[in-house]
Amino acid sequence: MSETHGTNEANILKGMLAGAVGGLVASWTMNEFQKVWAAAEKQITGGKQGQQGDEQNGEDAEDATMKTADRISQALQGRHLTKAEKKKAGPVVHYAFGAIMGAVYGASVEVNPAANALAGIPFGAILFAAADEVALPALGLSAKPAAYPLSQHLYGLVSHAVYGVTTETVRRIVRG
Repeated sequence: MSETHGTNEANILKGMLAGAVGGLVASWTMNEFQKVWAAAEKQITGGKQGQQGDEQNGEDAEDATMKTADRISQALQGRHLTKAEKKKAGPVVHYAFGAIMGAVYGASVEVNPAANALAGIPFGAILFAAADEVALPALGLSAKPAAYPLSQHLYGLVSHAVYGVTTETVRRIVRG
């Protein structure tokens, strides 16, 4: 193996690690942003349920991360999770996915430095389109995109832009 090849592999691993850290921080930031958005929406609508509706705010609501956790449990343990277990496992899925996507992003930037264009916003937008608009509906983890109002798509897109910017910011700091 040539010295250049070894250095490139090391850079990719460093990029993946920095991206994973960025993805974890970004997943938390995205959650916090969504709380602020929901609070602002509640203020604007006078406390009425907005675009998040009962699906995300209700006691018995199951989001895509909870459904994914249940499917993982079925595959690994041969059983469904209880509601309480889903509530605990859903965030684990969210953070794991965020870290994995951050690692992919970090490796991408190492291979092609232009991948961090516009401070990670395109990364967040692509992730939104690929995950929320295509993969989740295709896997039966959410309804088809046409079932949601435009405001819900805007909410998802902006949330993922926040994720992208945070991932890039943290990746850059960690990577030095």
